[in-house]
Amino acid sequence: MRSTPCCIVAEDEKLLAAALQRELAIAWPELDVVEVAEDGGAALDAIATHRPDVAFLDIRMPGLTGLEVAAAAADASPHTLVVFITAYDQYAIDAFERGAVDYLLKPVTPDRLAQTVMRLRTRLADAARHASRTAQVARDLGERLEGTEDEPLTWITASTGRATRLILVEDVIYFRADNKYTLVATVEGDALLTRPIRELLRQLDPKTFRQIHRSTIVNLRQVASVERDDSGKGCLRLRGRPETLAVSQPFMTLFRAM
Repeated sequence: MRSTPCCIVAEDEKLLAAALQRELAIAWPELDVVEVAEDGGAALDAIATHRPDVAFLDIRMPGLTGLEVAAAAADASPHTLVVFITAYDQYAIDAFERGAVDYLLKPVTPDRLAQTVMRLRTRLADAARHASRTAQVARDLGERLEGTEDEPLTWITASTGRATRLILVEDVIYFRADNKYTLVATVEGDALLTRPIRELLRQLDPKTFRQIHRSTIVNLRQVASVERDDSGKGCLRLRGRPETLAVSQPFMTLFRAM
């Protein structure tokens, strides 16, 4: 049993992470920052390892988003209270206020952080209930932003290096399985999604997105032409991308009319 509370900080910008630690040392001197994570996966590992009282999670991080980490953290460490940190996700603030412990806007100010610390101090005694509520808020918000199994996805968040892009699904040219990730190809370039391609297929509009290979899903509206060879296989030429996509023989029936 710990005698003093502890927390983890998940923030991929080192200067912002250091600034938050300095302000926390002033606002909550007895709080022990046990780890600083620079991406979502490291944040989830830190929560599972340390089972901290509090997790300060940036929403936009490489790999898992802060929302995804919060939802998973309810299983890894049910008592952990979550505070979201956001620079521009103003649309999410109402959702956070309805259920999350708190949110902080960047740059974090001492007065606002002091309010957050006060809320956290009063809620630590009931951590399990609030962690469960936070996870539900994250799931609800994720469904609102990215759709549900009953409704086709309208937009997704995918990683490009250390940045996270918000991508309209209609702008995606194709999805391709890439080891543990899914490559998202657009006119603006490629990004990586942590969601497996089989799960994506169930959530995409079948009128627009069709599987053409066991590892590839294409946006039919982005197909410029189809070419066939004598073996029955084919390849697709795309609008806005120079590469072609191989079509397995069983899926060539999709393009008989072209």
